[in-house]
Amino acid sequence: MSRGALTDAEWAVLESLLPVSNNRYGRWRDHRQVINGVIHRLGTGVQWRELPDRFGPWKTIHKRHLRWSADGTWERLLHHLQAVADAVSDIDWDINVDSTSMRAHQHAAGAPRKPATGPAGWAKGGRAKISSRVRTHAPQPPGGGGAPDEALGRSRGGLTTKVHLASDGRCRPLALLVTPGQRADCTQFIPVMDKIRVPRVGSGRPRRLPDSVSADRAYSNSKIRTYLRRRGISHAIPEKRDTIAARERQGSRGGRPPGFDTERYAARNTVEWAVNKLKQFRAVATRYDKGAYVFLGTVTAAAILIWLRS
Repeated sequence: MSRGALTDAEWAVLESLLPVSNNRYGRWRDHRQVINGVIHRLGTGVQWRELPDRFGPWKTIHKRHLRWSADGTWERLLHHLQAVADAVSDIDWDINVDSTSMRAHQHAAGAPRKPATGPAGWAKGGRAKISSRVRTHAPQPPGGGGAPDEALGRSRGGLTTKVHLASDGRCRPLALLVTPGQRADCTQFIPVMDKIRVPRVGSGRPRRLPDSVSADRAYSNSKIRTYLRRRGISHAIPEKRDTIAARERQGSRGGRPPGFDTERYAARNTVEWAVNKLKQFRAVATRYDKGAYVFLGTVTAAAILIWLRS
């Protein structure tokens, strides 16, 4: 799945959503050829400069990926696929939330720490360095997932990056977020939930509320339960042992335990399958990208293929 080029049917879905020209140098190079180059790199984890010649100049593919990661093109393609699926009731809105850690290659470190300067970006063109132009529009994950740490966690085991995601009941990513590897799962639950945004085909507001949410004990705290209760979302999150013990010690003053649907919780493994699908792509399973927004674009491109081929 990860190495295959786009089929005619898959390309027909994406073609109309891509820009025709870049407003400065005329028409883009063939988008299909470039995306096939990105797919090859996703599946093999090969260095950009080692891409086969059949995909065209490697610099073109690399810069296109940087641009689309920065300006949100990959994310817009993902939202479109989700909207099409939702229009035919193909999304299971009993969603699940979890995270997974990716080892970062040593070459992923060393991204320039130059801050963004003003709103000048890709639209204005010019020949400024890519790092300074792209950072202006780079999505900055909540909780410090962007510069200056570039979502790289430094631990005894080496560099790691954590991908937080929400998946539907059919093992497809609905929302993605990257943070340093040591970031606690519970701190990113609300940002991940807030990133769920499935547009409507035609008129109407994007859908943001699932039917239910399931997560493991790492997400069991009062802040998350209050957030879900205020939004009217039923959930299946088991309590931690120390929380149960503290409530029992207080007796009647400890209050009632939160409701827990064991049958609903049994379906939580669909998010594990979604993680497994993402990690079939070698450029996702091991992080090679220096910038946090670039790696998020890489993961999003992999999610697009999962939705296209589901």
